[in-house]
Amino acid sequence: MLREYVPLLMLIGLVVLTAAMMIVMSHMIGPRRPTEVKAAPYESGIPSLGGTRGRFSVKFYLIALLFVVFDVEMVFMIPWAVAFRRLGLLGLLEMLVFLLVLCVGLCYAWMRGALDWD
Repeated sequence: MLREYVPLLMLIGLVVLTAAMMIVMSHMIGPRRPTEVKAAPYESGIPSLGGTRGRFSVKFYLIALLFVVFDVEMVFMIPWAVAFRRLGLLGLLEMLVFLLVLCVGLCYAWMRGALDWD
């Protein structure tokens, strides 16, 4: 049974060896000419304003988390849409319950002020 995994293990070993060789060769051959301009932090070619240790409001993280939760839950609708005709009325009712739970969760977050950016 282990014979079946030998090609896979060889491939993994080759990939790890290749990655390690690339890192080592890049470190050995690559030019090292540090300058103040190269060491300066930037984002999209624009010099940063202020320190890099700035604090964000908890509201930012809460809205980001809510976005991820609702986005992932909406992804569950894609397989349902593909199999919609085969699921029939029961599949439609189950999706309506799912959407009702999503709407209740969104309304709860809205009423609690989680979506306010004050």
